[in-house]
Amino acid sequence: MEASHNNSRNFATWFIVTAMLLLCFGILFGLLGALQYIIPGFLKNVLSFEKVRPLHVSSVVFWIIMSAMGAVLTYVQQYNNADIKYPRLLKLQFYIFIGTIICILISYFFAIFGGREYWEFHPIFAIPIASAWILFIFIFFKTQRSFTNQPVYVWMWLTGLVFFLFTFIESYLWVFPYFRNNVVNDMTIQWKSYGSMVGAWNMLIYGSSIFLMEKINGSKTYSYAKIAFALYFISLFNLMFNWGHHIYTLPTHNYVKHISYAVSMSELYIIGRIIWKWKSSLSDARKHYHILAFRFIMYADVWVFLNLVLAIMMSIPGINVYTHGTHITVAHTMGATIGINSMLLLAFAVDILWNKKEHRDAKFIHWGSIILNVSLFIFWISLILAGINKSIWQMQAKPEPYAIMMQSLRPYFLIFTLSGFTMIVGFLFIIYKILTSLKVSNTLTK
Repeated sequence: MEASHNNSRNFATWFIVTAMLLLCFGILFGLLGALQYIIPGFLKNVLSFEKVRPLHVSSVVFWIIMSAMGAVLTYVQQYNNADIKYPRLLKLQFYIFIGTIICILISYFFAIFGGREYWEFHPIFAIPIASAWILFIFIFFKTQRSFTNQPVYVWMWLTGLVFFLFTFIESYLWVFPYFRNNVVNDMTIQWKSYGSMVGAWNMLIYGSSIFLMEKINGSKTYSYAKIAFALYFISLFNLMFNWGHHIYTLPTHNYVKHISYAVSMSELYIIGRIIWKWKSSLSDARKHYHILAFRFIMYADVWVFLNLVLAIMMSIPGINVYTHGTHITVAHTMGATIGINSMLLLAFAVDILWNKKEHRDAKFIHWGSIILNVSLFIFWISLILAGINKSIWQMQAKPEPYAIMMQSLRPYFLIFTLSGFTMIVGFLFIIYKILTSLKVSNTLTK
């Protein structure tokens, strides 16, 4: 019975291991895209930018989704002290996901597109993704059998699961002419669905982060506290409405924009407060015992603050007119994707995969995380500066030619390319040690 227990829990870690490999692909394609910014025509005949961009974006998005799934599947078993109810369906879910992802990445190499934004692949691939997600929901419900008097992270997981499926389906309404033929409605639904989708996977990540914090702290105080449930309900409201700042420039209903502005970054403020209060309550012994996971959560806390300041500025309509469509938007995305989401996901990876008997590689991961975060800060600042210059250009009455403007941004592109390279070094330090020093092969095959 114990062997079956181990197998069920260990298989969920395959999601995280696979996600980390996707992260490697994503950051390498990101570096290649940055090189194409500063070296015009670089690999154009082999791997042009229109291929590199979706390869980068899809790899990173699937890194987030796969690792979030792995964390939820692992933590829900730890919370209930019970195996996955249908382990064969769990394996089927994994194989559907990984098979679809491989097909998607291969299709990009052959310039087979047909989607939008995050989902630039052909719409046919949406069917297995949605099917696998339905399996995920079913497995979660069967494993978490009761929803009475549950901590906040269980409700966050549940909400994230359901809303992701809803927004994913919503993001494909454009395939119907009724929606596609109206430009304003098409763009509104596109940005609404993508903004809410990010909120949905944030629910999975933030819920897992609260579970991990309590696991480190050894107390369930926070997950039943009023502030935690305030986070949950504001996050839910945020998920539904904070996407509105993306469509300030569209001629759509003003009340949607007003609501979205009011709730814009309250979600990050509250989770930042929870992390901060949790940190101050830890004893020194607890901090040192879980030092690696603790440090990644603290890095995420810093990036919550930095991204919060930038997001609030971007949410002001008068400023949004200037920043929309510039590299400032990219900086916000990178700060959230790498600084917040990826730091928390790495905290989960360390917590779940790290063999705590192996301390000699802890410093290696520590220095990799420092390189990663310092490089990310430089990367982030360079994008903001490039965005400011572009925003000034695009609001001029008689702007100079686009090519000249882009040439003037070359120094910033060079900085973010170099910092992107060192950021990759930091990532690879961490990933390499997690996948080797943690004896993953033994962990996954017991």
